[in-house]
Amino acid sequence: MAILTETPDGPLVLSVEQVEEIGRELDALRARITDDLGERDREYIYSIIKAQRGFEVAGRGLAYLGFLPPFWLASVAALSVSKILDNMEIGHNVMHGQYDWMREPDLNSREFEWDTVCPADQWRHSHNYMHHTFTNIHGMDRDIGYGILRVDEAQAWNPLRLGNPVYAFFLMLAFEWGVMGHDLEVENIVRGKRKWSDVKALLKGQWNKAGKQVLKDYVIFPALTGPLFLSTLSANFTANIVRNIWTFSIIFCGHFPTGVQTFTQEETAEETQGEWYVRQMLGSANIDGDRLFHIMSGNLSHQIEHHLFPDLPANRYPEIAPEVKALCEKHGLPYNTGSFGKQIGSVWAKLFKLAVPPFLTGNSQPSGVIVMRRGQASEVGV
Repeated sequence: MAILTETPDGPLVLSVEQVEEIGRELDALRARITDDLGERDREYIYSIIKAQRGFEVAGRGLAYLGFLPPFWLASVAALSVSKILDNMEIGHNVMHGQYDWMREPDLNSREFEWDTVCPADQWRHSHNYMHHTFTNIHGMDRDIGYGILRVDEAQAWNPLRLGNPVYAFFLMLAFEWGVMGHDLEVENIVRGKRKWSDVKALLKGQWNKAGKQVLKDYVIFPALTGPLFLSTLSANFTANIVRNIWTFSIIFCGHFPTGVQTFTQEETAEETQGEWYVRQMLGSANIDGDRLFHIMSGNLSHQIEHHLFPDLPANRYPEIAPEVKALCEKHGLPYNTGSFGKQIGSVWAKLFKLAVPPFLTGNSQPSGVIVMRRGQASEVGV
């Protein structure tokens, strides 16, 4: 098979040999990091857990002084950081199996639960399996638009798409709830492709997990502060909103900025490991930033490296990023990275653009991927 893809400099053809060479080099990189895992990775994740717990304790403690605006704001800030660290640098990465090699019960990917309404087992299915296996493949990766948004020109337009930016705004504010409902495939239930009876077990799990989260954040902890019940409740609510906005923004910057490509089921059929790697590199994007920014993003600011190696500890992504970038440059592949402002700006510009009928905006998608198998070439849009 040969792959042709659009780059900023024009079309690029990768031969079968190049694709397989990319696969071998990335396999070797993965093996080298896996062999090197040890004490510094252990110390890193435990230092993050310690920091997360410290911020949570501080946020809960400051709530008792929430009648004073500066302390209320400090409580919100501490709780926001705690929730972001728990969801992104700890929960997301632990549940990818990044620390299973440590054989620590608290860091076991199958047992871990996080501080959000989505049950961990449902997230592992919709994210670890569906998204990371079928990244950016139309009809298989439901993260393309989350069943709500038009984020790619290959998605059909209809008048409901006019609300695209509005839907995105409310999804951003309630992102943990959107993630929770992802596995239900509500849009398929509406279309008659799935029955409510098919999701009874999912709904039960969601009711149990979301119920515990609501009870914790909006009843128990506010009640513990007595007369400051409403102050604490509002602080917890605000911290959840801050976490939702941040998580949404980082994830969308890694998946939907200008230059990220999508694929069809036909062109990814019978995919080799090398082709899978190439798809991951073309279907994701990075965000430039300093060490603190990377930690607060769960190192999903290195989305390219994460999609290549989802089960390697995320603290290793900054270390291997230069090698991945060099490999892309060696083969002429784009390495999509930019500042947070650039990436999030392009995401929102795309959401507004794709809200209007295509004939008003034209087609700015990469021209296509050409897949040649058994001596025949067929062009398919991305």
